[in-house]
Amino acid sequence: MLNVTLLGTGGTMPLKNRWLSSCLLSSNGHSVLIDCGEGTQIALKAAGHKFKSIDVICISHFHADHISGIPGFLLTMSNEGRIKPVTFIGPKGIEHNIRSLCVIAPNLPFDMSFIEYTDNMEFCLENMRIRAFPLKHSVRCIGFTLELLRVGKFDRDKAEKNNVPMRMWKLLQKNESAELDGTVYTSDMVLGKPRKGIKVTYCTDTRPTETIAENALGSELFICEGMFGDNGKLARAKESGHMLFSEAAELALRANVKQMWLTHFSPSLTDPEAYIDSAKKIYPSTECGYDGKTIDLMFDKE
Repeated sequence: MLNVTLLGTGGTMPLKNRWLSSCLLSSNGHSVLIDCGEGTQIALKAAGHKFKSIDVICISHFHADHISGIPGFLLTMSNEGRIKPVTFIGPKGIEHNIRSLCVIAPNLPFDMSFIEYTDNMEFCLENMRIRAFPLKHSVRCIGFTLELLRVGKFDRDKAEKNNVPMRMWKLLQKNESAELDGTVYTSDMVLGKPRKGIKVTYCTDTRPTETIAENALGSELFICEGMFGDNGKLARAKESGHMLFSEAAELALRANVKQMWLTHFSPSLTDPEAYIDSAKKIYPSTECGYDGKTIDLMFDKE
């Protein structure tokens, strides 16, 4: 199971009832946070999640509404007893920008590591795989796809054919390899082909690009920015490097995703639901995001 929670759905500045865009993805005791604008730690507490489980923080770009919450967030992680390292993934300059912000959050009790985006980069956290891809904004910006991978079913015939001792069967269903009496056995000796996992794609602060559709292809959930709902604001969207609801819907349709949530609304867009039809007529499985919106995505039954 993969839990996805929108912590905030606003762009540019927080509102009284809308924090800045941020998303939490959690599975099996591990969590990945995408973006951390002002107020993210408040939004996470309101949603009932814990800080200590967050192992990876993905940053799309270095505009303030996506990173200004970092120092306070890390301090709260520290106060909750986090001591394990935290990994940051982001565009070129990620380490410089985060360490500069942390001048006001000194002496953190955990180490931080940094991964700069490169073509075809991926990062694995147990059975979570994170991939990044380029977006088209006014500054260097990246989107993220997270996949919860699922191993194949146990194959007794395969295990016996490979002479794997019975006492190793259960162990190899949980681990990639194990050793017994000097012999190393691997999980592919007892498991069938990998089964379909769960895929979530998240992108904000971008114009539509084919790269988005390619990376979102087949996602169970596509979370995409909808800065403007009114199609009459196309010129403004192009000027600022953002998207209309209808443009996001066209991407969702091309990517053949199961459902789409819109997020990163303009402060002037006080009632996103008033414009939802502009997206639904293109891609019916569209919903407006809101702070605290959550879903548990389950593996297919097989």
